[in-house]
Amino acid sequence: MVPKYRKQYNEEFSAEKYEEIKTTIAERAGKPVKFRISESPIFLTNDLKLKINDACESIISQIKSLPNELLQKAIPDDCRVPNDTPKPHFLAIDFGICKNEQGVIEPQLIELQAFPTLYAFQEEYEDVVNEIFPFTKILKNSIPKPQYINYLKEIIVGDEKPENVILLEIFPEQQKTDVDFALTEKYLGIKTVCLTKIKKDGKKLFYENQGRLTPVHRIYNRVILDELDRIPDLKTEFDFREEVDVKWVTHPNWFFKISKFILPYLEHEFVPKSYFLNEFPAAEDLGNFVLKPLFSFAGSGVNLEPTAEEIEKIEDKENYIMQRKVFYEPLFEDIRGEKSKAEIRMLFLWKEDSDIPVLMDNLVRMTKVAMANVDFNKKDDIWIGSSIAFFEKNKF
Repeated sequence: MVPKYRKQYNEEFSAEKYEEIKTTIAERAGKPVKFRISESPIFLTNDLKLKINDACESIISQIKSLPNELLQKAIPDDCRVPNDTPKPHFLAIDFGICKNEQGVIEPQLIELQAFPTLYAFQEEYEDVVNEIFPFTKILKNSIPKPQYINYLKEIIVGDEKPENVILLEIFPEQQKTDVDFALTEKYLGIKTVCLTKIKKDGKKLFYENQGRLTPVHRIYNRVILDELDRIPDLKTEFDFREEVDVKWVTHPNWFFKISKFILPYLEHEFVPKSYFLNEFPAAEDLGNFVLKPLFSFAGSGVNLEPTAEEIEKIEDKENYIMQRKVFYEPLFEDIRGEKSKAEIRMLFLWKEDSDIPVLMDNLVRMTKVAMANVDFNKKDDIWIGSSIAFFEKNKF
């Protein structure tokens, strides 16, 4: 996309430097990275950045205008949590990097979510890439690290003492993203706590901290509520659906409200047309659409080539969408001369007293197949996995 930076990176790249990136992050986090890190960042033009920014601004504006009654319909009754909030603290917007019919590179919205992702990891990862490939420092995306961490503190810790704030997950040591948990602890001074370890007394929650029960006032929530039902024989003292005296960061209801559920309501040149499956027009060509369940992660349940027979068998059609297909363009050349595709996730934080969220950083997923999930790639592929985008600077 930006030939001079791609050329320089590929010339400076070595297997040793790639291992150094992974080793350095592991040392700083105190644990290895369980997911695949791509060998390379991607370098994007300022023109594409402007297009992405325009799409994000439009999408955020449309989200703000959606009626609360509509958003409430997105929450399954058995997943509704009390004390909802006016806005989410986190917003992630995903775009595929595509080519239109005129041959112009443009973003196309894939999905969006009001749920936290690798905010701490991406900041550390960007720093490490800047150190090992110094020419990328002039392209750094995020605000200076002390300000970045302070912004995270304002959102996650707020006015509480760190000991009264926890990162909540289910079996965190088993999660692929536990390296982000460790870096979050390092940045903010909070603890990661498993849901099964939470103690409850009336409406008060506690966790064991250095041998003593400590009150929980604020929860940085990383638990996906509807996934708990898939864990056999799960025993906890605390049920999300109970009213408790805590502040949610972000409130669990937003996982459902800002999701594939709102795609059919969004309009923009970089937003592919979407329909709820139960409202899919007969006049549309099935071959032009992808079938997606409303709530899934890492591409699970996505059908790239749905048939009429498969659709007919789906009973809860209101829980699926049909999204017009987009085709990621192979643009990012590796050291073998092969090219990868990519999607980019724009990472926002939203202060409670702010009208609009603030862009913090981005996260890229690279692939050489139709799905961005790295598991679908061949084991010996390179230039695949989690990465970051650097944008060329505006010349004016």
